[in-house]
Amino acid sequence: MTPPRTAQGAEPKVESKPSTPGELARRKFAEALLDLETAPDDQRLKSLTKVINVLRPKDPAQLGSTIQNLSALTLMLEAEEGYRRSLREAILSLLAHKQPVRLLSDSGILANETFLAGLWRRLTHRILPEEKDPEQLKDVLNLLFYRKSDHEWLSAIPNDNWVHFLDALEFDALESESADLTMHFGTLDALQVISYRIAAIGLEPELVRNHPSIERYESPFISQSAELRQFIEERHKASAEKRAAEGDDKHLLVLLDQCDEITETIRRKVEKNGASVSLTALLLRLEQNIERMRVLLRLLEPRPAHERNVERVRLFNILVHAENTRFSLGEHWSQHLELLSQRITSNAGRAGEQYITSSRDEYFSLFRSAAGAGLLVALMAAVKLWLSKEQHAPLIEALEYSLNYVIGFVLMYILHFTLATKQPAMTANRIAHSMDTEVKGKRSLAGLADLIVRTVRSQFIAVAGNIVVAVPLSIMIAAVIFSQTGAPVIDAVKAEHLLDDANPLSLRTWLFAALTGVWLFVSGLVSGYYDNKAVYSRIPQRLRQLRWLKKFLGVRRSARFADYVEQHMGGLAGSIAFGVLLGSTAALGKILGLPLDTLHVTFVSANTTFAWIALNLQVGPVLAGLVLGIMVIGAMNLTVSFGLAMIVALKSKHVEFSEGRELLRLLWHRLRARPQDFFWPPKGAPAKALPSGRVDGEVTAKPEKDSQPAVNQEQTLPPR
Repeated sequence: MTPPRTAQGAEPKVESKPSTPGELARRKFAEALLDLETAPDDQRLKSLTKVINVLRPKDPAQLGSTIQNLSALTLMLEAEEGYRRSLREAILSLLAHKQPVRLLSDSGILANETFLAGLWRRLTHRILPEEKDPEQLKDVLNLLFYRKSDHEWLSAIPNDNWVHFLDALEFDALESESADLTMHFGTLDALQVISYRIAAIGLEPELVRNHPSIERYESPFISQSAELRQFIEERHKASAEKRAAEGDDKHLLVLLDQCDEITETIRRKVEKNGASVSLTALLLRLEQNIERMRVLLRLLEPRPAHERNVERVRLFNILVHAENTRFSLGEHWSQHLELLSQRITSNAGRAGEQYITSSRDEYFSLFRSAAGAGLLVALMAAVKLWLSKEQHAPLIEALEYSLNYVIGFVLMYILHFTLATKQPAMTANRIAHSMDTEVKGKRSLAGLADLIVRTVRSQFIAVAGNIVVAVPLSIMIAAVIFSQTGAPVIDAVKAEHLLDDANPLSLRTWLFAALTGVWLFVSGLVSGYYDNKAVYSRIPQRLRQLRWLKKFLGVRRSARFADYVEQHMGGLAGSIAFGVLLGSTAALGKILGLPLDTLHVTFVSANTTFAWIALNLQVGPVLAGLVLGIMVIGAMNLTVSFGLAMIVALKSKHVEFSEGRELLRLLWHRLRARPQDFFWPPKGAPAKALPSGRVDGEVTAKPEKDSQPAVNQEQTLPPR
C-alpha cells in the first residue's frame, strides 16, 4: 500500500514501523520523492541519488528484491500524480540544464588511443581520479551510478520493467515540453559530432587503401555529413518558426546503410587479405558510431511514447555500462585483446583443418609426420644435454639453448614434421569457427561434437608419434655415446634432476608444464601475426620489386623466394619464437632469481630416457610414476595452449557459446557408446576436403577465396 503523501511543507504523519522489506522500500521511496518535490534545483541530484540507492541491491547477483522495488516504485508513480510530477521534472531538469553531447557521442565508443596510452590513463585515474564536472551529463550519470557494478544489476533487470517505469513517468506530458526541446537540441549536436567522426574515418588512408572506390565515387561517409547538416538546419528552423519539421531521416539512413555495406566489404577482404590492428580498430569505431547515430535518430523520430521509451532503455543500459567500465583495466584489456585476436586468427583458422584428421589415411599420415618430429626431438634433447655439461653465463646459455631449439623447430617446419603440442593454437581456431557457424546457423551440435572427437583423436596420435620415436632413438643415442666414450650421456646428479622433472606429485612439474603451454600459445599468436602481416603488408609483392634481390638471385628465383615467404613466413616466425622462448626461460629465471623452466612432453620423454639409462634403472614402480608424470605434462601442455587459443579465437569471432552443457552431454554419450573413436578413426571414415596449400604439421594454408560475393560499390555509390 502506498504511504500517504503530506502537503508541501507539512510534517509527515508518524506511522508504525514497516514490517516487511517491501513496505520499507516504499517508505524510503516516498521520503525520497517528497524530497524531490521540495528540493531546490541544486539539491535534486542528491534526492535522485536516494531513489537509486533504494533500488540498488546489496548483492548485484540477487535481483529479486530490486525487481520488486522497481515495480513498487512504478505503481507509486501511476497512483500519485505528485510523485510522478516530481520525479519526471527532476530528471528532465538534469537533461535540460546539463550538457549531453559528450555522453551521447563518446560513451560506449572505442577511444582513438593506443593500448599503452589507454593503460596509462586508467592507472593514473586510480591514483588521481579525474575531476567531475557537474555541468556535464556524462559526469552526472557517474555521480548517480557511482558503483562500478551498477551496470550489472541495471542490465539484469528485464527491459520491460524499465519501459513500464518510463511509461509511468509520462515523459511526453505538456509541462515537460521545454526540457524535452532542450534535450532535442543536445541530441542534434551529438549527431553532428558523430557525423563528423564517420566522415573523418571514411577518409582514413588505411580505409581508402582497402576500398579504393571510395575515391572514385561519391563517398557515403561524406554524403551523410551533408545530409545530416540539412536535417539539423531544418529542425532548428522549424523550432524557431514554431512549426513541424519537414522531411525525415530516410535518405540519411540509406547513406548509413551504404556505409555499412562498405564496412562489410572491407571485413570480407580482411578475412582473405589480412588486417592491421589499426584497421580493425577503425572498422570497430566506424560501426559503433554508425549504430549510435541510428539510435539517436530513432529517439528523434515522431513515434508513440512507448516505442521511444524502448529505445531510451537500450541506450541507457549502454551508457551506464560504458561509464562504469570507462577506467576498468579488464575492459581495456578485453577490447584490445579482441582487436589483436581479429588481427592474428583468420589465417590460423583456415590452417587448423589440416591438424584434424578424419580418415585412416590422414590419421597415419599425421602419425608419420609426428614420428619425424620425434626423431628431431631426440637429437635436440641430446644436444642440449651436451651443452649443459659446461657452465655458462645465463645470456650465453640462453643463446646456445635457443639456437639448438630454433634450428630443430625450423627443420621440423621445412620437413613437414608435426610437433604435437603446437597443434592446439591452430585447431582451437577451427573449432571456434565451427562454433560461430553453429551459433549463427542454429544447427545441431552433433557436427561440432564430431569435430571435437576428431581433434582429440588427432592430438592423441600426434603425441604418440612424437614419443614412439623419441624414446627408442634416445636409447640408441645413449648406447652409441656409451660405446664410444665409456660414459653415460649425463652424470647421476643431472639424471636425478631430469627424473624429478617428471614427478607427477611435484608442483613445479605442473607449473613448468603450464608455462610451456603458454609459450605454445604465444608461438601460435606469433605465427598468425606474421601470416597476416605477410598478406596485409604485401611483403611478397614488395620483395618481388627489389632490384638488388633480382640481381642476387635472378628474376625467377627471387619470385619463388617471395612466394615462399608469403606461404611460410608465419610458420617460420612461430617456430623461431617457440625455440627462443623454450631456450631462454631457464636463463631468464636465473637472472631474475626465480624458479623458471619449461617442460615439454616430448622433450621430457627423451630426457627421462637418457636419465633412466644413465642410472641403469630397472622396470618397476618408478617407471609407472614417470609415465604418469609425462601424461600430466602432456595434458598441461595441451590444455593450457588449447584453452588460451580458444579464448582468443572465440573473442575474435564474437562468439558467445551458451550450449556448453549440451555439448558436454553429447561428448559424454559419445565416450560411453564409442570410446575408441577418441583414439582410432572408424573404418570407412571419409577424408575431409582440405583448403589449398601444403599439408603438414606447421604450414599455414593459402588463403581461401572469399565464398561471398563482394558488394559492387559501383552500383551502390552514385558517381561524382
